[in-house]
Amino acid sequence: MLSKAKIKWIHSLEMKKFRNEYGLFLAEGHKLVGDLLPLLSCRFLAATPKWLAQHPAVKADEICEVNDEELRRASIQQHPQEVLAVFEIPQHQLSIDELNNSLSLALDGVQDPGNLGTIIRIADWFGIENVICSKDTVDAYNPKTIQASMGAIGRVKVHYGVLPELFKQVQVPLFGTFLEGENIYRKTLPAQGIIVMGNEGKGVSKEVAALVDEKLFIPNFPLERQGSESLNVSTATAIVCSEFRRRIQ
Repeated sequence: MLSKAKIKWIHSLEMKKFRNEYGLFLAEGHKLVGDLLPLLSCRFLAATPKWLAQHPAVKADEICEVNDEELRRASIQQHPQEVLAVFEIPQHQLSIDELNNSLSLALDGVQDPGNLGTIIRIADWFGIENVICSKDTVDAYNPKTIQASMGAIGRVKVHYGVLPELFKQVQVPLFGTFLEGENIYRKTLPAQGIIVMGNEGKGVSKEVAALVDEKLFIPNFPLERQGSESLNVSTATAIVCSEFRRRIQ
């Protein structure tokens, strides 16, 4: 049975200050929780008898069997799905040497948690292990980000820092998408580098843009056609990552 104090503790993880204080985040749903359990340390798990019977080998510091009503009260989702779990936030060390020998993503002021979660999932799909976020980018362990990442948060290392300071330390080229950039489909793209994606409305900040080595542009088709003004940042990230990876197949 879930106590009121335990439910309050679970709900507190909606807020960044408590996630940071406890070093924990919340995940919900059989698919998401099932994907994260082999990857991260689980502090607490609450599930229906049916889910627990289907997962007899599940491991967590504390496991609580709950009925549908208890799960509904504990959940922050509109439609709870059998299980929720509290995981420890992984502590990743950012390696400049690793950045210099791989393809990475940098996010400059991305604000929508769904966009960030989708970008983390995209990074995972294309084998990008490091995502570096500016300090004003939304929290990667926001419940909406976690849901959108679909378990990728357990495999992709997300870091936060001051991007201009970091960029001055790396030895790989920086790439970004700009309206005045060169057609990405005509560019020679390397296997190593950092792809910089900007804020949903403002794009890449001036300070970061000044450090970008190669400005890229994703053209619409046909060029003379009047279409949408821009692409969603997560959609643009998928296109750019795909194009980088296509060149090394």
